[in-house]
Amino acid sequence: MPPPLLSVTDAQTRLFALGTPVAVQTVPLREASGRWSAADVLALRTQPTTDLSAMDGYALRFDDLPGPLTVIGESAAGRRFDGTLGANQSVRIFTGAAMPAGADSVLVQEEAARDGETLRLAGEGPKRGGNVRRKGLDFSAGETLVGAGERLTPARIALAAIAGHGTLPVRRRVRVAIMASGDELVAPGAPLTADALPESNGVMLAALLADLPVEVIDLGILPDRIDAIVDTFAQVDADILVTTGGASVGDHDLIRPALQAAGGNLDFWRIALRPGKPMLAGRLRNTVVLGLPGNPVSAFVTATIFLRPLIAHLAAAATPLPGTRHAILGVALPANDHRQDYLRATTNDGRVAPADRQDSSMVRTLARADCLIVRAPHAPAAAPGDSVEVILLA
Repeated sequence: MPPPLLSVTDAQTRLFALGTPVAVQTVPLREASGRWSAADVLALRTQPTTDLSAMDGYALRFDDLPGPLTVIGESAAGRRFDGTLGANQSVRIFTGAAMPAGADSVLVQEEAARDGETLRLAGEGPKRGGNVRRKGLDFSAGETLVGAGERLTPARIALAAIAGHGTLPVRRRVRVAIMASGDELVAPGAPLTADALPESNGVMLAALLADLPVEVIDLGILPDRIDAIVDTFAQVDADILVTTGGASVGDHDLIRPALQAAGGNLDFWRIALRPGKPMLAGRLRNTVVLGLPGNPVSAFVTATIFLRPLIAHLAAAATPLPGTRHAILGVALPANDHRQDYLRATTNDGRVAPADRQDSSMVRTLARADCLIVRAPHAPAAAPGDSVEVILLA
């Protein structure tokens, strides 16, 4: 008898328990994008290190306005004025330049009237201390700027750079081996017979993981022969082995028996979700095995819900599960049954609506979707205008 259906949450928890984070390495900033920080990133310096001008204009003492003032020098970024302002004096200053000693405000050039070295107020003028970026405005040395487990986005990499870092500690890339099984499958673009089907899961999964810190190993297409699958399993050297197809209960569904014949262990099989119920997970030596359904839509959804989070978990992400948002429903939805639904949907004019047909064989519907509506088990019927939870798709 097949085991009872496992909830999505329980399956994610058990999947994470099968693998531990990979080793830490230090990489240059240019190689850190998209990874998760393996440690807190602390500021090695204060930014800015001194008071700076926020505008082009004139540095002066606020109490000396409206003038006249005498311009006694210039301060530019990287070339500061070294003197000290006295009474009724000012310094020509440019954005990002250090404020001279004695100055407390900047008069923007559009509100200044200058005749030779004589300067007068010609507008409303600044507030006291106006147009100045104070020392430490952005951050001070020793502050935590990026927490361990946070993803290193382009902005966070820029932050690390300006904080004084040239390298960052991250987890090494997760090695993901991908194989498809099925006698009917041929490589994309290969000649087709009447019974052949182009294999799309391999390229789809590689594309789905392209933004993650992974090394993808393409194991190709295997026939529906247990000896061929076992031989491939025996040679796998990866952190994660992803199979597509062969995870159900048919006579040609060989992933479960092949995993056990290769010395692996099945941890769980059959999830209470739609699409993707036959998904399985286990271990083979030091490799986490994730058996996805062969149907491309089911493979996509389960990869989104399980594979991507598993990679993030092995990369020590603080929050590995996919983020969700609330959206306003544009059409009515019936009550849900015992399985968690992931409905392909599109947004239009601020409203989200599922595709009319959710058959898991329809890849074009998936290609047109920009989000998945998440419907919890036994969710009641929903009306237009209700809030629903969605996962955004790239």
